[in-house]
Amino acid sequence: MNTHFSVLDYVVFGLYALLIVGIGLWISRTKKGEEKTADDYFLANKSLTWWAIGASLLAANISAEHFIAMSGSGFVTGLGIAAYEWVAAITLIVVGKYFLPIFIEKKIFTMPQFLQLRFSRGVSTVFAVFWLLVYVFVNLTTVSYLGALAMEKIMGVPLMWGIIGLGLISGIYSIYGGLKAVAWTDVIQVVFLIGGGLVTTFLALNAVGGGSIMHGFAEIYEKGRDHFDMILTKGQLFIPNTVDPQTGAVLTTKDAFYDLPGLAVLFGAMWLTNFGYWGFNQYIIQKGLAAKSLDHAKKGLVFAGYLKLIVPLLVIIPGITAYVLIHNYTPAELSVMIGKPVELVGEIVKSDEAYPWLLKNFVPAGVRGLAFAALIAAIVSSLASMINSTSTIFTMDIYKNYMNKNATNKQLVRVGRIVAFAALFIASLAAQPLLGGLDQAFQYIQEYTGFIYPGVCVVFFMGLFWRQATVNAAWWTAIATFPTSILFKMFMPEAPFQLRMGYVFIILMLIASVVSFIDKGKKVQSACPESFMGKAALNAGWAMVVLAGIGVILGITLSETLEHLAFSSIYMFSSMIAFVGVILITNVKMKVADANAIEVDKKIFETGPAFNIAAIGIVVIFTLLYFLFW
Repeated sequence: MNTHFSVLDYVVFGLYALLIVGIGLWISRTKKGEEKTADDYFLANKSLTWWAIGASLLAANISAEHFIAMSGSGFVTGLGIAAYEWVAAITLIVVGKYFLPIFIEKKIFTMPQFLQLRFSRGVSTVFAVFWLLVYVFVNLTTVSYLGALAMEKIMGVPLMWGIIGLGLISGIYSIYGGLKAVAWTDVIQVVFLIGGGLVTTFLALNAVGGGSIMHGFAEIYEKGRDHFDMILTKGQLFIPNTVDPQTGAVLTTKDAFYDLPGLAVLFGAMWLTNFGYWGFNQYIIQKGLAAKSLDHAKKGLVFAGYLKLIVPLLVIIPGITAYVLIHNYTPAELSVMIGKPVELVGEIVKSDEAYPWLLKNFVPAGVRGLAFAALIAAIVSSLASMINSTSTIFTMDIYKNYMNKNATNKQLVRVGRIVAFAALFIASLAAQPLLGGLDQAFQYIQEYTGFIYPGVCVVFFMGLFWRQATVNAAWWTAIATFPTSILFKMFMPEAPFQLRMGYVFIILMLIASVVSFIDKGKKVQSACPESFMGKAALNAGWAMVVLAGIGVILGITLSETLEHLAFSSIYMFSSMIAFVGVILITNVKMKVADANAIEVDKKIFETGPAFNIAAIGIVVIFTLLYFLFW
């Protein structure tokens, strides 16, 4: 594929790289004679405002797996993949109102640290190791690989050199400056990210519409109508699964229902994916922990929710546009539309090449450098966040707990930097071997992080809110998480992974509930404080149990008839509602509680008119989007 990256593009991109690294290092500076503290390095000295938190959350989240992999999924699957973004917007409301206030009130650095506070160091360590493995071998590798793939297709940079280059840009300031450098450079990078992403989308639509963006959208909607279904049915669409990394030949195909199983995107494990990612994922929640106040933290998350609503416009619509162009126009017609010889237009061999193809063909010189800078901004910001959080978890949960309990601030910061470098180095070596043969890397991320999210959600839900949950319940849930996920993968390989995640969640929920009820543990006499729970919670709990029962009855009645829509996912949704209902009821009715149960004042959950109005707005927009594109 001819890159057509002009000298001006290289200059624009080079200036961007210098700007980000320069600002990152400038923010990282300390006064003469001062040393960085752990609080400063890992939590930005708790100085982030709501708009910085929202921007940093989006920048940390949106990366190569969106611009490259989600565009690739949009190319083959369509708008249905936007469920990850739009459900996330709802999730952020819940996290901002109910989860984050407790984390901030307990003054923690990491998610495993919360588990140690609530349960035990053993439970904390299990999840710390889980996250470290996922960050290094799933998140860092995927972002590095896809970013380098874009650089190869657009700039002609060899894949391995691209991986190394991205690691250097993100590593220089994040390893030296910590979270403060990461968060404040994210504020700048999110401007590039949104601006550059919109430029690519609008220019491609403008070309399709013959000079009109709105006409271009109407054109792709008409010619790619099958790509605008949010709810896919079984057998509706078959897509590439694996491809030859050398020739791009499709080796195997699969039903798109496997990735987006009908109603499971609304009733199934999509919620576990989002709660696990936005609520309990270190490199995401760390931005909220660094807020200058609880009010700023809450507003930052709801602001991020609005930003998530527009992400499909940046990454999925371009993928659908590329699909329409490739499948509805001949090479000669594309040549005329783009104004290039046929041989320079190129083709899309792998789905993940859709966005680079658009960038190369529809964005002019100079602007292409800016748009590519947006892509690299997304990649670099995510890498920087992942690097920082990997070092935070290892330093605070492994090193400080097991290697040097009395470590000084200087030692903690030094170890954090060493671990950050090591994680980046390992991920760079592993990236190409792990991902070279995949057609859609986005689904690789979702499936394999889904191996731990059911257990993460169960343990954190009961850790945050269930006064009867015991250490043994958390311990057995943690131990059972990975093996149970593997067993379902082995014995139900044809089942959509979101349904498998739901089944794993149900089993883990039952394990946690049974163990908590029969385990004497360290339970003590403790009536539920009125300041935390009361009659309203009891009534809500019974309502949830009744609603869950109705869901199970509907599942038994309709699951077989609506198998093509994965209606059986209603069981997972009902189980989640029932779990919350049982937690609320037992908290009020039972007069004993685990000795380490979380006791907080319900005032920390209160939100002002601005948050409430913004949250209602997100729910209304979410409902309208699904109504329009069902």
